[in-house]
Amino acid sequence: MTLKISRRNFIWLSTLTSACSFTPLTNLSTNDPWQRADQIRHALHDPIIPKQVFNVLEYGAIGDGLTINTAAFANAINTCAKAGGGRITIPAGQYLTGAIHLQSNIELHVESGAVLLFSTNPKDYPTVFSRYEGVEVYNYSALIYARDCENIAITGKGLLHGQAADENWWSWCGSPKFGWQPGMPRQTEDRDLLFNMAEQGIAVEKRVFGLGHYLRPSLIEFYNCKNVLIEDVSLQDSPFWNIHPILCQNVIVRGVNVTGHGPNNDGCNPESVNTMLIENCRFDTGDDCIAIKSGRNADGRRLATPSKNILINQCQMKAGHGGVVIGSEISGDVHHVFIEHCQMDSPDLWYALRFKNNAMRGGRIANIYARDIEVGQVTFAAITCDFNYEEGANGQFTPELYNLNVQRLHVQNAVRVLDSQGLLGAPISGIHLKDCSFHGVSEKSIVKHTRELTLDNVQINGKTIHSLT
Repeated sequence: MTLKISRRNFIWLSTLTSACSFTPLTNLSTNDPWQRADQIRHALHDPIIPKQVFNVLEYGAIGDGLTINTAAFANAINTCAKAGGGRITIPAGQYLTGAIHLQSNIELHVESGAVLLFSTNPKDYPTVFSRYEGVEVYNYSALIYARDCENIAITGKGLLHGQAADENWWSWCGSPKFGWQPGMPRQTEDRDLLFNMAEQGIAVEKRVFGLGHYLRPSLIEFYNCKNVLIEDVSLQDSPFWNIHPILCQNVIVRGVNVTGHGPNNDGCNPESVNTMLIENCRFDTGDDCIAIKSGRNADGRRLATPSKNILINQCQMKAGHGGVVIGSEISGDVHHVFIEHCQMDSPDLWYALRFKNNAMRGGRIANIYARDIEVGQVTFAAITCDFNYEEGANGQFTPELYNLNVQRLHVQNAVRVLDSQGLLGAPISGIHLKDCSFHGVSEKSIVKHTRELTLDNVQINGKTIHSLT
């Protein structure tokens, strides 16, 4: 008798029995899942960049805030690449520029006092291969973009300013809140068209948008890159998502400050990424602070590449729809995410931990571990697990969430502790809360289609409780 295993399940089983560049799971202690987090940290390493330095001023850059520097930056990058790589320094000043495309073995070092002012003219962003909300597409280049590169970095104490506002990129979202009015261009029709093309299996080469269309670009997007570092820089007012690594390996985002309250201004969106550290970062955003993804619907299932082995440590979350979020574009699965020593606090932070899925996505979320999280205020629940997101039960793919472990989560003010809503026939399974405390709770938790919910030393408003139902 031959056992048949689908390609999707074969990939899923393979990812659970190996950890690529670090020790196989068979050598790990089954009693301490955080041992895997230690392995992730030890497996990560900074990119190797040659020591030679190239100053953009020597290639025609002018930091007066008025001169367009796109060609000067490209000249410096091309010269650096031909020389085998190195550090490109941007000294203090204001540099107006269009898209910047990095190449292998190059570090873009934005010095303290240096500001990259990104043009708001769509013509300054050529069409490149990308993903838009989890769907492969040819679209506007990200403001800083790289594809198929190794050893790339963005560092320094400078500012990457997207200059997005209601008067330009943000109005494309189609919401009057961000300046859109009837008769103005918006993303709705292009977004629907792209999603329909993907569901119909239309070749990616025919999904060409960009100039003349209205799908906004990210600020930083690295596609299929290895050995990536983004360190110390500040990001402000991106047109869309801020930091978006796709199909990347060995990624470090460290000491980064992200600010922007525009539409879809997510702080960091790892998508189908393997082995990543997000550490000592601050997020104050108009959408999710950190949102882990792996592709949307048919495209996510076609590529079948999970996000996995991600460590989030000592980050601060202010405004946002969620502090650490998984979903909703997770059709390629997400597993082994570790969150520790984070602080979250804002009246405009909806949830601390948020999980989004539905029967159109059908992806698996598994083996998520959080500990030592301090939360001041959140608007709604401390934790939400939502299978009713967007299309909800209207789909034929089973969403899964199991083995969510939360230890020492302390919340000073939340309306409710947990909002966990699976679907009939697709229950959420295995939520474990240990040594947690919640204050300011005024509403009962919502627990539907959820099983194996366990509490160990959990307090609500100063009283130990044994059940949330």
